[in-house]
Amino acid sequence: MIVLGDLKAGARIDELAMTENLQVSRTPLREAFKILQVEGLVEIRPNRGAWVVSLSVQDVADIIKVLTALEGLAIEDACKNATETDLAELDSQHADMVMAYQGGDLMGYFALNQSIHLKIVECAGNPALTRIYQTESARVRRFRFAGNEVPTRWADAVEEHALILSVLRRREAGLLRELLKSHHQRGWQVAKAVLENERAQES
Repeated sequence: MIVLGDLKAGARIDELAMTENLQVSRTPLREAFKILQVEGLVEIRPNRGAWVVSLSVQDVADIIKVLTALEGLAIEDACKNATETDLAELDSQHADMVMAYQGGDLMGYFALNQSIHLKIVECAGNPALTRIYQTESARVRRFRFAGNEVPTRWADAVEEHALILSVLRRREAGLLRELLKSHHQRGWQVAKAVLENERAQES
């Protein structure tokens, strides 16, 4: 709901409405809030409940810049260390992602998109790098998702992913680093416009 934008940034989450909507009791719901707080999506305020975290345009831009840099750090080792099993897994995820795109399943597509980026970072074999990347990625899921809500950007992103995986398979680290950087920049320009529009409506 947060990623889709159904729960707006800065909004208080109505526990009673949520328990009825999800058909769960308050205990598992509150446990979910704690997990989302760790992921940076929810803020729990003592005696006041849970609120959707609100990030400014600059906050998100800074995180996207960090994620791009982290992927850049991972590329050299990822190109060296990626096994045929890793590459086959990425190819399979990409095929499933294309099917989700063709079927109009944006959320399914997005989940696979994020898994592919994470898998590339994991191929570097640096757990600390992976851990930081996962943490920061979670905080901006809503905004990275928003970039794909624009049909033309969604189509372009699919093509970019195919090229990224092709270059990874050829283990061309320099080119791959530039492709990923461009991929993030293009996605962010679209997501930024969506975010600015949301913030304008909130005010």
